[in-house]
Amino acid sequence: MKVYASRFNIYLVMFTVLALGTACHTTHETKEDKVVSALRIHIESNVDTIGGSQTVSVLRTEPVSVTITKDPIVTEANLLSARVLDAPAGSGFAVELKFDDIGTMMIEQYSASEPGKHFVIFGQWGEKGSDGRWLAAPLITHRIDNGLLSFTPDMSRDDAYRLVLGLNNVSRQINKGTMK
Repeated sequence: MKVYASRFNIYLVMFTVLALGTACHTTHETKEDKVVSALRIHIESNVDTIGGSQTVSVLRTEPVSVTITKDPIVTEANLLSARVLDAPAGSGFAVELKFDDIGTMMIEQYSASEPGKHFVIFGQWGEKGSDGRWLAAPLITHRIDNGLLSFTPDMSRDDAYRLVLGLNNVSRQINKGTMK
């Protein structure tokens, strides 16, 4: 019986290198991976005496009071992705939200049935979630059936990037089923 010791040793070395290489390769969470954000989109409503609505102040420089439903129509749980877009002709930026099937259905339903009203958007971001406020109240002008909602937020571009980063992290965790 012939034993090919050199061939066996080569296979052993290759197996060891492969095993060590995969064992040492772990996913490293960065500080950016831990950033989380929250998002709530409410619909403008009439004042009701039963307590299903509330009045909020949107915008910081020239505040506008808007009465909204207390319960949001969509949240970050309905979000697939978010991104910061440059506005045309360098006139600023916008945030674009892409929703899942349920979020798309809700945005479509309210945009079709409530033209002339506003979506009122609340965002929360930052390391401790302390940075949060009403960001925008875009006017509903048409039916939105593609699951995309864009708005110009009342925030700095840096804060917008932090909001979007946190929303995308939360979306990934929800889609993986690892959200606690």
